[in-house]
Amino acid sequence: MKTCLRIVSLTIAGWALAQAQPFPKAPAEQIKADFTDIHRKLLEMAKDFPAGKYGYRLKPEMRSFGEVLVHVTSGIVYAAKAGRGEQVKWSELDPKDYPTKAAIVALMEKSIADANATLTKIQAATFAKTVEPWVAVLEHSAEHYGLLVAYYRANGLVPPESRPRGGK
Repeated sequence: MKTCLRIVSLTIAGWALAQAQPFPKAPAEQIKADFTDIHRKLLEMAKDFPAGKYGYRLKPEMRSFGEVLVHVTSGIVYAAKAGRGEQVKWSELDPKDYPTKAAIVALMEKSIADANATLTKIQAATFAKTVEPWVAVLEHSAEHYGLLVAYYRANGLVPPESRPRGGK
């Protein structure tokens, strides 16, 4: 009897725990959410970082803060085109074409909106066949997000995502 009660108790506890846990997102939903989130964070950094520091480099041979953002945007443009089925190779955008913070922010806003619009139109079943180029570009953007955090810290700044939120 005790064993039976223990099994019933464990079953009920397991069921209750399962009810409390949200169901995992489908691959298409997860990719879309993660792609949107990392680019939201990067765009927030682009808007937040002081314009006068866009030329800052961690080391002389490295890209400046602004150049990193243009490089990341090259990936976003690539994802949008490849996601629409265009035969495209990665082509690096030239940072010289985007010499100011305002130009880089505008480029990013347009590119992110274009990629998100493309991503929204893709059927969930497509992600069962391939998650590319989305996951590769998502990973690329996340790696550079981490790098840009170092640019913030080297300038004595706190990245937007690390700042306390209202009321806390």
